Amino acid sequence: MKKIGVIGAGSWGIALSVVLAENGHEVLVWSIVESEIAMLLEKHEHVDKLPGVKLADSISFTTDLERTVKNSDMLVLAVPSVYTRSTAKSMAPYVKDGQIIVCVAKGIEEDTLMTISDVVEDEIKNADVAVLCGPSHAEEVGIGLPTTVVAGAHTKATAELIQDVFMNEVFRVYTSPDMLGMELGGSLKNVIALAAGMADGLGYGDNTKAALITRGIAEISRLAIKMGANAETLAGLTGIGDLIVTCESKHSRNRKAGMLMGQGYTMEEATKEVKMVVEGIYSAKAALALSQKYHVQLPIIEGVNQVLFDHKTAKEVVAELMQRDKRVEHAHLEWN
Repeated sequence: MKKIGVIGAGSWGIALSVVLAENGHEVLVWSIVESEIAMLLEKHEHVDKLPGVKLADSISFTTDLERTVKNSDMLVLAVPSVYTRSTAKSMAPYVKDGQIIVCVAKGIEEDTLMTISDVVEDEIKNADVAVLCGPSHAEEVGIGLPTTVVAGAHTKATAELIQDVFMNEVFRVYTSPDMLGMELGGSLKNVIALAAGMADGLGYGDNTKAALITRGIAEISRLAIKMGANAETLAGLTGIGDLIVTCESKHSRNRKAGMLMGQGYTMEEATKEVKMVVEGIYSAKAALALSQKYHVQLPIIEGVNQVLFDHKTAKEVVAELMQRDKRVEHAHLEWN
């Protein structure tokens, strides 16, 4: 049994706390929001983010960040990506040398173009930073539906330790050394999911969704491989797997926000309606900047940016994508 500190009491942090508690670990959940912790202490249920998921009495809750960090063998960093740097900065004075921090948020920092693990390592120099991601909606993990994810780390030993801590009969964990590929897949798929939602909002069908998913993973892979990631990662759980679930699921906040925009909502109106952080909006600008930095064409991601920030309609962007110049699907394949 280990002492695990979960930093962030949103839906994903709470769902992972359920997994960890069921595995027999001592779990302490931190949030900066006092009213959130008061609710969790009183009801042992996150009535806003994961209604109906009753939390074990063994899970504790606190607003004391120092206590959470100092008293934990391992930390799970589950705050939204936009709050990762500020939270990591606050954690830094209390982190022990070599303490494992498992990053579970998905995103790319807009100003620096850093992945989440890069941001944490930038702020906490002495930590052993790892990632956990894959096709895993909190709503399903919280009620114990079978789920598979991947633990990525700098060393095999750290990845296998995380695997041992999280894995059980309904939560299967693989390991990988390709943290960059995992994080890029997990971040950029949120932007493609916005596009998939827009297509749903416009009333388009399965053909359109299949095209967006397939061409979306092609865009993600082109950029990620150019940046040094491995193609196998993008073909796995944290690439195509995560993309499928986020584009298709009723639980996907990115798909929901995109659907609203497809129906005519503005970005601001859509995010207000979703009532949760829509990570794809924050990653969209960063993805476009990365495409320019690495000279990689990302037409779907560029189109999403135009809807989000340039006041184009989703219908206009789809029409432009369909009428792009003729191309072959796989440029490296040769004719006989």
